[in-house]
Amino acid sequence: MTRGSDAEPVRITNRDGRGAYVIVCDHASNFIPADMGTLGLDASDLERHIAWDPGALPVARALAEALDAPLVESCISRLVIDCNRPLGAPDLISEVSETTLIPGNAGLGDAERARRIALAYEPFHAAIEAVVAGRVAAGMETRLISVHSFTPVYKGISRPWQIGIIHDEDTRLAGPIIDALAARPGLTVGVNEPYSPADRVYFTLEAHGRARNLPCAMIEIRNDEIADADGQRRWAEVLISILGKIDLEREVIHA
Repeated sequence: MTRGSDAEPVRITNRDGRGAYVIVCDHASNFIPADMGTLGLDASDLERHIAWDPGALPVARALAEALDAPLVESCISRLVIDCNRPLGAPDLISEVSETTLIPGNAGLGDAERARRIALAYEPFHAAIEAVVAGRVAAGMETRLISVHSFTPVYKGISRPWQIGIIHDEDTRLAGPIIDALAARPGLTVGVNEPYSPADRVYFTLEAHGRARNLPCAMIEIRNDEIADADGQRRWAEVLISILGKIDLEREVIHA
């Protein structure tokens, strides 16, 4: 990702897609607006997972293309504001991420917080809402998927899962995905790992999917698995083959 003087806060691709899915990528970009500098961080920090979800966007784009799904992606770094958090969350604008201090986020006043909400958070959620509401009004089947990546080691603790599926009590979509992944040899699949809804990571899906009783699932891929184009393509193919075969009427995967 490049940094410059401005950027659109949100991008919608294939808005009129006719497939059953809407794909969301909350942490697609590490872009920081020029007037914020680097938030006091080294340039190398902006390539780390604290700034974005490396590899997630290419996978999300591949899913959207193959499944004829709208894709909504945030174009501003989670360091500026985390669009996948409730407005009252303590980590909406983090002063510390993992163990890294974020000087440019320390002691923000109400005016700066409001500016960031208006800059990035509100446009992102308005875009998702417009896409989902339009589909629901048109009577289109709609399943909501968010695509993320996670770091292999967090606070010194290794994470063994190559992929994790996050869900709440509604497993209509997550259940078949988990079952299909678990049936693949050699995969270590996390169920509500490395995060769960209790960690406030399910907010986007709760706000735009669960509030309408739409089937939802959050996909977390370990970022060393999707660090290059080959890995991104491989995981996209796996997920496309699974998502494209899920029958929610019967909650099974077609052979």
